[in-house]
Amino acid sequence: MFFLITLPIIAPALVSGWLLAFTLSLDDVVIASFVAGPDSTTLPIKVFSSVRLGVSPKINALATLMIMAVSVAAVIGWWLMFREDQRRQRDMQLALQENG
Repeated sequence: MFFLITLPIIAPALVSGWLLAFTLSLDDVVIASFVAGPDSTTLPIKVFSSVRLGVSPKINALATLMIMAVSVAAVIGWWLMFREDQRRQRDMQLALQENG
C-alpha cells in the first residue's frame, strides 16, 4: 500500500526536498570545512578555494552542469506530473460518459 498510495502522493515533496538539500549543501562551506578531514576535499571546499584564486573555466563548467542537472530534474518532474494529470482527467471524462 505504501508504494501504491503513499509514495506517489509524497513523491513531489521528496524530489523538491532533495533538490533543496542539494542546493543548500553547496552553500555550507563553513560546515564542510569543519567536518572534512585533512585528507578529504569536498565539492564546496574545492569550489571556494578555486574562487579565491580566481574563477577558472572549470568552476564555470561545474556551475553550468549543476544548473543543467537541476533544470532537467525539474522539467522531468513537471512532465511526469502533467502526464499524470492528463491521464486522471481522461479517466474522469470516461467515467462521466459511462455513468451519464
